[in-house]
Amino acid sequence: MELKLITTPAAEIQADSLVAICFKDGATLPALPAAAASLIAESIAAGEFDPKPLETMLVHRPEGLAARRLLVCGAGEKDKLTPALARKIAGTALRALKPLKHRTVAFSLAAELATPDSIEAIACGALLADFETDRLKTDEKLREKHIDTVLVSVPEITPALEAAFAKGQIVATAQNFTRHLVNEPSNLMTPPKMAEHARAIAAENGLKIDILDEPRLRQLGCGALLGVAQGSIQPPCLIHLEYVPETSADSSVHLALVGKGVTFDTGGVSIKPSDGMEKMKYDMAGAASVLGAMIAIAQLKPAVRVSAFAPCVENMVSNNAQRPGDIVRTLSGKTVEVLNTDAEGRLILADALTYAIRHCGATHLVDAATLTGAVVVALGHIHAGLFVNNDGLKDSILAAAKTAGESFWQLPLDDDYNDYLKSPAADLPNIGGRWGGAVTAAKFIEAFAESKPWAHLDIAGTAWLEEDKPFLAKGPSGLPVRTFVELALAFGRR
Repeated sequence: MELKLITTPAAEIQADSLVAICFKDGATLPALPAAAASLIAESIAAGEFDPKPLETMLVHRPEGLAARRLLVCGAGEKDKLTPALARKIAGTALRALKPLKHRTVAFSLAAELATPDSIEAIACGALLADFETDRLKTDEKLREKHIDTVLVSVPEITPALEAAFAKGQIVATAQNFTRHLVNEPSNLMTPPKMAEHARAIAAENGLKIDILDEPRLRQLGCGALLGVAQGSIQPPCLIHLEYVPETSADSSVHLALVGKGVTFDTGGVSIKPSDGMEKMKYDMAGAASVLGAMIAIAQLKPAVRVSAFAPCVENMVSNNAQRPGDIVRTLSGKTVEVLNTDAEGRLILADALTYAIRHCGATHLVDAATLTGAVVVALGHIHAGLFVNNDGLKDSILAAAKTAGESFWQLPLDDDYNDYLKSPAADLPNIGGRWGGAVTAAKFIEAFAESKPWAHLDIAGTAWLEEDKPFLAKGPSGLPVRTFVELALAFGRR
């Protein structure tokens, strides 16, 4: 799908559909010809259309417009139209029109909405809405439901608008790349396949890359990561991608983005219930998000050094699989008693964090992982869990998430929770019992952060959409790619 920035007045735009944003009082952006405006007002008065956010109404052959159709999208109260809502409106419009085989869709933005933030949001929302999960279906009729061109008309094209328009496309393309990785079935997305994608990312975006294979992991002493992987015939790896800016705001800062990459999770010997296990292909969403974020970071070029670390394994059942009660020695030297082999993500993150700190000099660390069902019980599918040991980093992440339009909720990280993590046989157990499962998982990972500014994002409830949204397809969400990108840009402005 191609996106174009134009200056053609709304009434003159030649398109299959023109999208108009309609507010609670019936006012629209752009301002429409009298006949079309009157039709919308009548529809609202008759109760046929409610202009609350993301409601739509399609008008055929709108009088006074060159476009063949007019799609009216509700936005609610005018003073509540944020870039985040604009992103959703753009996505809603695209997904409403795709099944109708409209090839060209246009947005016309009045001066009050033709801002860099809104332009970026609309470009981003349109591309995110175009992603589908049906790549492996063979029905050619599905390919007919697409939009070729999205036109975004503004009163004047300025360098700031062009930059924002480009940024929206860069970030959405990176997020869709992440969604593609997460959506692939596990027979096609193994740890070696993740490494292939990382090599392609590095080659296409000028990034440094290092892939630590199984012999190197063994030589280093990554016993926690290798213990998880030992039940699978698929070899594990630790992917390291690095972006080095030409000039740095602070050369002492090295931001590390760490993502859990379990390409399939059976639970190991502590096997999961069969119901829903097919979705365990998305247990590598954290790793996919850090790889996707690096694509955008390489193109947007923040003035800060950024690395992505993606420990990739399969957690399988076999005669060589890790057993409950096994004790592994981590790269840090700490020993861990594995009480439950389905608590594997924290094990691979432990070794990845230690490697990032001790071998690569990471100074600030943020990990993302589909880690616990407990966080879904606590927060549902609305917010991801945020655990952080540093107020400055917390503020930076929440500010980045607000800009990105992604939702996080801070959960406690009190030292009292360490009382749940005691083992008579090792330094730590890998689970803390039934209570506070998301917190004790975070406390386990914190033990390997070595007092560096560190945050953990538990995205188990938000990395996969259980149902279609008006603006996004059911399936992988691509969260938290946008937050990672905004965080890197914020670090570069320090």
